[in-house]
Amino acid sequence: MMYSVADVQGSNSITREVLANGAAARTGMVRARRSRQEVTSDKPAVGLTMFGVTTPCVQAVSAALEADYDCLVFHATGTGGRSMEKLVDSGMLSAVLDLTTTEVCDMLAGGVFAATEDRFGASIRVGKPYIGACGALDMVNFGPPDTVPERYRDRLFYEHNPQVTLMRTTVEENREMGRWIGARLNQMTGPVRFFLPEGGVSLLDAPGKSFWDPEADAALFDALEATVTQSSTRQLIRVPDNINDPAFAETVVQTFRSLHSTPRQRVNER
Repeated sequence: MMYSVADVQGSNSITREVLANGAAARTGMVRARRSRQEVTSDKPAVGLTMFGVTTPCVQAVSAALEADYDCLVFHATGTGGRSMEKLVDSGMLSAVLDLTTTEVCDMLAGGVFAATEDRFGASIRVGKPYIGACGALDMVNFGPPDTVPERYRDRLFYEHNPQVTLMRTTVEENREMGRWIGARLNQMTGPVRFFLPEGGVSLLDAPGKSFWDPEADAALFDALEATVTQSSTRQLIRVPDNINDPAFAETVVQTFRSLHSTPRQRVNER
């Protein structure tokens, strides 16, 4: 969209210049557009979800896979998760490493980075392997402190910056999230591996950090295990590490490679 400056009531010196600039911009976009073949990597695309508090994990996983895969990172701000899932539905992503499922917190508690009720829907529909984790399920996002709903005023908060206020999730909220996510995992027909990092689900959820709460995390993990119908293909995997520990990333990468042959392996198989 371009600002018309003057009202478009016939032609005048201002509107002629504005409309000419708009036409030139559109022409330039059409002429410069590159075909998908020109910009597409020859490596399979993998979608990864990330938040600031899960960045070390996602960076480590991406670094381990980037020689074989085109790693596309999506910031888990509501729109980020939806964008990734649209690409899953379109077939443009070969695999998913949904390590940061924090948008579910905001959806259930009224935060600003909320998922929709269709979160995980693309993986349910396409039936491909799904790898996920409890990344940043310890927090609900709000704007400045004065935007936090009155009903939450007595809760534990962390000021990420003057414009972002984080609220620690409670035991009961974690139980609700575990049940909701578990029900969605049960609907997936492809292989499922969902990680439960017992050492904490974010940078803030670690011993000595602001959101460290083993009881709340245990409620989340227990609710998932009580809800998910586990089988040889649908598995919850408890690990003793924090989600950002190198050992956690190594476990995720090993699991990913066990479910996905590398491009080189596929060539050799042919």
